[in-house]
Amino acid sequence: MDRKNLVAVLMGVMVFAELGFVSGNLVFNVQHKFAGRERSLSALKAHDARRHRRILSEVDIDLHLGGNGHPAEAGLYFAKIGLGNPSKDYYVQVDTGSDILWVNCANCDRCPTKSDLGVKLTLYDPTSSDSSSRVYCDDEFCAATYGGVLQGCTKDLPCQYSVVYGDGSATAGYYVKDTVVLDQVTGNLETSPTNGSVIFGCGAKQSGELGTSSEALDGILGFGQANSSMISQLAAAGNIKRMFAHCLDNIHGGGIFAIGEVVSPKVNTTPMVPNQPHYNVVMKEIEVGDNVLDLPTDIFDTGDRRGTIIDSGTTLAYLPEVVYESMMTKILAQQPGIKLHTVEEQFMCFQYSGKVDSGFPTVKFHFEGSLSLTVYPHDYLFEIRDEVWCFGWQNSGMQSKDGRDMTLLGDLVLSNKLVLYDLENQAIGWADHNCSSAIKVKDQASGSVYSVGAHNISSASCVISGRIVTFLLLVFAIIHTFS
Repeated sequence: MDRKNLVAVLMGVMVFAELGFVSGNLVFNVQHKFAGRERSLSALKAHDARRHRRILSEVDIDLHLGGNGHPAEAGLYFAKIGLGNPSKDYYVQVDTGSDILWVNCANCDRCPTKSDLGVKLTLYDPTSSDSSSRVYCDDEFCAATYGGVLQGCTKDLPCQYSVVYGDGSATAGYYVKDTVVLDQVTGNLETSPTNGSVIFGCGAKQSGELGTSSEALDGILGFGQANSSMISQLAAAGNIKRMFAHCLDNIHGGGIFAIGEVVSPKVNTTPMVPNQPHYNVVMKEIEVGDNVLDLPTDIFDTGDRRGTIIDSGTTLAYLPEVVYESMMTKILAQQPGIKLHTVEEQFMCFQYSGKVDSGFPTVKFHFEGSLSLTVYPHDYLFEIRDEVWCFGWQNSGMQSKDGRDMTLLGDLVLSNKLVLYDLENQAIGWADHNCSSAIKVKDQASGSVYSVGAHNISSASCVISGRIVTFLLLVFAIIHTFS
């Protein structure tokens, strides 16, 4: 979540899932958190089928997402998923920087019960689901998470979780196992519902923004690479390959998010930095217009935070102070007459009546393996009102509580590109793509190739009017830590 704009520390246990799916594909309905609603920039920063259980394997999943990545309109994406038997709908924030799924539960302390986002919040009640079961501290997954059975563990003691974020928000509770309902891809632009079982956090107590925010959701759905993430759990069960991709359209709205093997368009990749908690890659240099920035050779290696974080759960882009200042100097040199002013004590804004793509330079990030990422002025600049534009670049040293520099690229620069996360080969890559058009994915069981397109769930679900993004999870689907 955009709480990732601050350092998030994951405390507590990791979650395992026993998941199965029949050969095919699956779907979640998702909406952007602020789609179609005007939000303050500080708020943007503060947060930056009822069926019998079946054995599932080697499936493709189509997850419907909502929203767009424009900083002045949205920020994050959220999905609608089904949990329990009978299934109920839950709206959960989606990001690639965290590793567990949790939802607010019945009898929760300070869990939100309403939201200004236009979605109906639902508290998960384990006692109302025929397929729900409690997870205890002596269960295999809990013991594995802690590296052994915890001292003092008794047979009836629940396996608990606790997550603390850098902005002071926190969630705590216990783990349960229940049915999750998804849409399985069955052909070109075709799906059918199916289900499996998953272990997830049942939120018993929230604090900070998680308990009081007017933009509340039912929980968080993470796609991180840790063993506790959904993709890792599914891969461990032999259901999927550890690969996923997203294509976020902040021009027309909508897009695609896929887990599994994308066969078209082709994507060039760069190696991931090993032994990192997030999706980190090695940046080599930055080019503004035709000028390569003169930067220290080790500027993108920040101690234990090596490399550049690629994170779809963050809206903006965060750069080390020396990089930020050098880049802004080069960009502004092309428009010496503009007058900057600060909005909400953190955004550099200005008045401009021309076309930004003509008046400002393109920025290119160059990575190991000769992979580059082109960011156009209409990507890194956003209009907050008529003829008033703001920069999406942020000084990471000024934003973090500990003052440490880091490099993180969020939706600001990832939009309008197909971004591939290949955990099997420890690589990340991207390619320019019209995110309102389809991509092709390969079904691992049959070898068939299917087209998957963007979806709009707002009119079908009568939730929020806004632009929609599709999350496609191949071969099974299903907080944001920024450390």
